[in-house]
Amino acid sequence: MTNIPVKQYVSRSMVRRVRPRRDFAAMEERRMHAADLFERGVIPAEIARQVGVSHQIVSDWRAAWRRAGRDGLRAAGRAGRLPKLSREQLAQVEVELAKGAEANGYATDLWTLKRVAEVIERVTGVTYHPARVRYILRHGLNWSWQRPARRATERNDEAIQQWVKQRWPRLKKGHGARTR
Repeated sequence: MTNIPVKQYVSRSMVRRVRPRRDFAAMEERRMHAADLFERGVIPAEIARQVGVSHQIVSDWRAAWRRAGRDGLRAAGRAGRLPKLSREQLAQVEVELAKGAEANGYATDLWTLKRVAEVIERVTGVTYHPARVRYILRHGLNWSWQRPARRATERNDEAIQQWVKQRWPRLKKGHGARTR
C-alpha cells in the first residue's frame, strides 16, 4: 500500500506569522564594515552592493560617519519603548498575584484582567489597560490563561460514586434491549 499525500486546508487564522527578531550585533557589524570602506574611499554604490543595503542607507551612514566617525555608526542601544515596569516591580506583582485574589481583597479567588490591572496599580503605581495586562501576564511573567474547573461547590463525590455503582446499572438498558 502506498502513501498518497493529501493536501490539507490551513486557514489563515491558523497560520501565525512571526516577524524575525533583528540581529543588532550583525547590523552594527555591517555598519562597521561600511566605515572601513568609507575610510578606503569606496563609492557608496559599491558599499551598498557589498554590505547588502540600499544606496540611501549608505548615504545616511556616511553622513553619521562624517559627523562622529565610527562612534556615530555604533548601536544606539535598545530599540523601542522602555517598559513601564522594571523586573523588580514585575517580581512584586507576581508575589501579590500568587497570594490569590481573595488575599488581595476580592470576593472570589478568580483573577480577571481588570483585577490584575488594579493590583499592578496598587503595588507599583503604574496603570495599565486590562487588554495590555494579558500581554504582561503572558510574556512578562510567563503565566498562561487557566479556566477554572466547572464543579459545584456542593458536589458530593461519595454520593456520585454510590449512584454510579448502584443506581446506574438498574437504569441502564439490559443486554440486547430494543430501543423502539
